[in-house]
Amino acid sequence: MLTTQYVPGAPNWLDLGAPDMEAAAAFYGAVFGWTFRSAGPDAGGYGFFQLDGKTVAGAGPLTEEGARSAWTVHFHTPDVDALAKSVEQAGGTVRFGPCDVFTAGRLAGFTDPAGAEFAAWQPGDNPGMEVAGATHALCWTELYTTDAAAAKAFYRSVFSWETVDRQMGGEVVYTIASPAGTDPDGDAGHAGIMQMAPENVAGGSTPEWHPYFAVEDCDATVAKSTERGAIAIHPPVDAEGVGRLAMLRDPFGAVFAVITPSVG
Repeated sequence: MLTTQYVPGAPNWLDLGAPDMEAAAAFYGAVFGWTFRSAGPDAGGYGFFQLDGKTVAGAGPLTEEGARSAWTVHFHTPDVDALAKSVEQAGGTVRFGPCDVFTAGRLAGFTDPAGAEFAAWQPGDNPGMEVAGATHALCWTELYTTDAAAAKAFYRSVFSWETVDRQMGGEVVYTIASPAGTDPDGDAGHAGIMQMAPENVAGGSTPEWHPYFAVEDCDATVAKSTERGAIAIHPPVDAEGVGRLAMLRDPFGAVFAVITPSVG
């Protein structure tokens, strides 16, 4: 379960890179009720999605050549420079940084050995998202990868995550991850790792991290999203003991999921 009591290795920031910030703000405003607040004239168009005046995510225009629209999950670290060295030693690559973001914190972007992009945030004045684990906010993160075993080893090496494997019916294995020293089967779980199906790989899917946002009505949210140009990659489905969930691609190409959590 995600909270704003951030510890090393836990998701503490999330942001969207989009080709059209005005259109992105309109889409997510209609779907989740978010408003967009600019970070100021020196922020290059970057700003914050907010819910009732509290920040749920960041967002900004695409800046890297050839970049595609995507959500990027950031994980807490007390030392992003040391983490960058750990990523490289474990077989990942540093995409950018480490660098200071004014006095807000220190940031770096990475790619894991299979090609999934993620980032790390070392808090300064900004500890992270002001809302997490609530309706219309980030409640889970998930990695789709071509090599789940290697991914587990990589992220355990980099973040010291605890992991546990769970069967999801048939031969499908779902790995739950939590910060070091916690129980991934308990409330500390913050991420899932899942092997991509061969047909998805053949269809052109690539390894990626994507966010889950909690919603009161999964089906209604999917309908609202598709009416505004999103594509339902996986339509709403019930996951026993978890909730009703769906995966979408927003009008600009960024993948996200929504879930109505099970009660009790």
